[in-house]
Amino acid sequence: MRRPPWVALALVLVAVMAASLMLGATHVAPGAVWDALVGQGSDDVARTIVRSIRLPRVVLAMLVGAALGVSGSVLQGTLRNGLAEPYLLGVSGGAAVGAVLAVAGGVSAPSLIALAAFGGALLAVAGVLTLARAAGGASDTRVLLMAGVVMGAFANAAIMVVMAAGSPDVARNALWWMMGSVAAAGWRDVVLLAISLGAVGAALLHRARWLDVLALGEDAAESLGVDAGRAGWRFFVLASLLAATTVAVAGLVGFVGLMVPHLARSLSAARARPTMIVSALAGGALVVAADLVARTVRAPAELPLGAVTALLGVPFFLWRLRVER
Repeated sequence: MRRPPWVALALVLVAVMAASLMLGATHVAPGAVWDALVGQGSDDVARTIVRSIRLPRVVLAMLVGAALGVSGSVLQGTLRNGLAEPYLLGVSGGAAVGAVLAVAGGVSAPSLIALAAFGGALLAVAGVLTLARAAGGASDTRVLLMAGVVMGAFANAAIMVVMAAGSPDVARNALWWMMGSVAAAGWRDVVLLAISLGAVGAALLHRARWLDVLALGEDAAESLGVDAGRAGWRFFVLASLLAATTVAVAGLVGFVGLMVPHLARSLSAARARPTMIVSALAGGALVVAADLVARTVRAPAELPLGAVTALLGVPFFLWRLRVER
């Protein structure tokens, strides 16, 4: 009997998370990691490294990947476009504008910057929906996609204006945040993202059958009693809010929502609910592994997390573009 794909992916995720707790600028033995996790052992240094620094970072990276994976799978299913992903729809641009404005305004508290980023993402989602309605196609997923592209272009222009008018320190801090990182992970960020993923993820899983119906086309969905326009709008908003929360706590970590759903669909027969679950596990493993690479390749210096995922995502995007063609 063939095992469900999420069983193997769950084991991979656990293995990657364990490796991330052990490896880094300072190597921690497996036994010391276990003792630190259960509160035993006499090595205070290992306990501090594992429990205070690496554990929240690894858990946050896992949650970021899971949220982006779910968001990407929902958006691709809603828009019926394998090239759709959370950041393509203006969410990342709006969040980046909010964070850059906060940094330029002298805000240094990570929680306030995250709040500004989340607010910017919400405004971007509202702007995309407004543009779609103004174009007379609020229920047309293609119009929503184009509105997201326009909003992203506007956000990029606004960011360049703010960075050009700001000091070098503002530009440097804003640029590092835009490249994505979980280096400053704290349990507050973990709790925030866990609550968002739990609430939004549960709602998406509950309505997963609507995605299966939407995949049949608008006419077929309407004949089965599903309002395609309203259902697509709800999925778009929920998936965008989920991606916005990841941007608020970890900056821009691109291409995860593009790559992971393709892998998930190849393993779960393209049904919506299994695809979401597999996307969450695969996305979590991918971001944890990418963060491990980011902090070990040039240890003790770190690479931006978003840069590592982009090095994987750009070739994948080009390959998918060729296939879609």
